[in-house]
Amino acid sequence: MSGDTLDRRRFLALMARYTGGACLACGLDGLISPALGSGPVKFTRQVEYVERLADKKVQCFVCPLHCILAPDQTCPCRTRTNVDGTLYTRAYNNPCIVRPDPIEKMPLLHFRPGSKILTVAIGGCNLRCLYCQNWEESQKRPDELKTFDLSPEQAVAEAKKKKIDTIAFNYTETVAFLEYAKDVATAAKKAKLKVVVGTSAFIEPKPLLDFAKHVDAFVISLKGFDEDFYHRVSGVSLEPILTSIKTIKKETKCWLELINVVVPTYNDNPATIEAMCRWIHQNLGDTVPLHFARFVPMYKLANLPQTPVQTLEAACDIGRKAGLRFVYTSNISPHPGNNTICPDCQQPLIQRLGFKILDNKMSKGTCPKCHHRLPGVWV
Repeated sequence: MSGDTLDRRRFLALMARYTGGACLACGLDGLISPALGSGPVKFTRQVEYVERLADKKVQCFVCPLHCILAPDQTCPCRTRTNVDGTLYTRAYNNPCIVRPDPIEKMPLLHFRPGSKILTVAIGGCNLRCLYCQNWEESQKRPDELKTFDLSPEQAVAEAKKKKIDTIAFNYTETVAFLEYAKDVATAAKKAKLKVVVGTSAFIEPKPLLDFAKHVDAFVISLKGFDEDFYHRVSGVSLEPILTSIKTIKKETKCWLELINVVVPTYNDNPATIEAMCRWIHQNLGDTVPLHFARFVPMYKLANLPQTPVQTLEAACDIGRKAGLRFVYTSNISPHPGNNTICPDCQQPLIQRLGFKILDNKMSKGTCPKCHHRLPGVWV
């Protein structure tokens, strides 16, 4: 964390770096929104990764945007507001989604397959993905949505009540409600529950590592593999996301899987997909599962067609040729690409229909035919 005070010019330079200049024509007010809500906001939880500046300004260091906020201004994530010189989160005890799901929906296929999760999400996001599937929640402030009053302790109690032993954060961006997610995860671990996280991973290493101490598994959305795509489609830079992925793999004990939504004409170039797969192999190894997911026309890219099945199959072939041992298709069913295959003897081990497991031949993660143990968490 830098100790230097950033002026408006440097702030805009930072935003240009991570947004490719998008939205800068709007000026500072187009990026930092007033702290206005449809109802009263209870500012109870302070943001930890912050620096106080002159004139009651603050600088947020949760994500690489490093937003500088004057009093009553809110970060572009729509969740962190400067209240009289102190940075508070608006995303606390107010999830818009609380629902049981199969863990395969994350998607996590090598982490306790067939188990149930209690998924919790709060409005807000520090990305601006043009094809966001949950834009009605992620692109609004938490206080603009219908929400549940749910403390971290109550979230744990709700999971136990439903006889679910894993709490998940998904649908919206976990980084936007990191303070709540971290407190829920801490309470969950104290109660001997598992914690899994879906995220786009646009976050600084320090808050990521502090959060990961309470997390068992991450699934990261690696949306593409070039800066131009990230700037145009998500409004941020690729490099910090690659840093987050390497940080989780090399500096934590968390299980890791990746998902790439293949968007026609945007990130479906075979050469770019090959470069991404080779980067994964070189930096993460050959056992990190990679999911190529079908794009569904949504939000600002509703004019595009669905991803052709042949495109997903070709992407999987590219991944395997790059040396990745566990490559899956997602968002299409039925399809053999949903199944887990032993990489040694090619025995089908887990057969799936969408999020449902039809057959599981493994015994504690071991192939019954050749006794190869697959990487993952199986109990």
